[in-house]
Amino acid sequence: MTNIQQRKERVAMLSIASNSSLVVFKVIVGVLIGSVSIISEAIHSGMDLLAAMIAMFSVKTSSVPADDVHPFGHGKIENISGFVEALLIFIAAFWIVFEALKKLNSSQVIECAGWGVVVMLFSSGVNYTVSRKLFQVGKEADSIALQADAWHLRTDVYTSAGVMAGLSIIWMGNKLFPASNINWIDPVAALLVAILILRAAYHLIVQSIRDLIDVKLPPEEENCIRNIIISNQPAINGFHHLRTRKAGHVRFVEFHIKVDPQMSVLDSHNITTGLEQKIKQKFPESAINIHIEPCDGECEDICAAGCLLPEEKKPRVLKSSH
Repeated sequence: MTNIQQRKERVAMLSIASNSSLVVFKVIVGVLIGSVSIISEAIHSGMDLLAAMIAMFSVKTSSVPADDVHPFGHGKIENISGFVEALLIFIAAFWIVFEALKKLNSSQVIECAGWGVVVMLFSSGVNYTVSRKLFQVGKEADSIALQADAWHLRTDVYTSAGVMAGLSIIWMGNKLFPASNINWIDPVAALLVAILILRAAYHLIVQSIRDLIDVKLPPEEENCIRNIIISNQPAINGFHHLRTRKAGHVRFVEFHIKVDPQMSVLDSHNITTGLEQKIKQKFPESAINIHIEPCDGECEDICAAGCLLPEEKKPRVLKSSH
């Protein structure tokens, strides 16, 4: 097992352990003081725990090498993990809305709101620390599963802060104005939590679906690949049919290059090997497929767009046949 894989699995286990502890704390305190916003946060942490377990499974499985049944590897398991995690967030948000609306119509009084403030402060600190570690390892390993898990916890930081603010107002209000009824702030804070959770879920779904439906790499990454190809002229006369996609942490890159028709097989092989090495220096986890074509002096328009010959040597352009 590689060092980066060990780090991925360790940080995934850390997320599971921290979420398990927070679920227990939030449920106990939320029930004792009758706070629906804390209970909603416990539900959120419960979904985070399930998401952390899914992330752990995907981190282990996506690292399995390609085989006869999965010749392109198992990377998309991480994208599926991110999509499932986003769905779990949606479920948690709608449950929170249901509980908050029910609480708005009840007359339940929150007691010992100070305990809720303490729990939310502790939760924010733990989740910020763990999410920061998840982001760090997730970006280093280019793991969408770990980054999705990190966003789960970072959202928890913001929502816990919101709940803490609401409970603090109730706590101080009850001390300064004991006759007033400001317990409605608690379910309102829970509704704000739900809105933030729904926003996070939307962004996670968009990010995970992009790779599941084979959307091309971001423009800056494709431009980087183009610049690497262009840097090999005059050995390469042109290129076309650049296609890219991503599955989990693995990038798939394929393109055609045009070379001198008299070039030896060995020389053309050396060119493709050099291109692969340069691309993998920039994107280490990449599967690259390069097709070689002779530059015969007559180009279709699709080839002309990537022509690298000097202006005076550019061949006449023929229309593409359809």
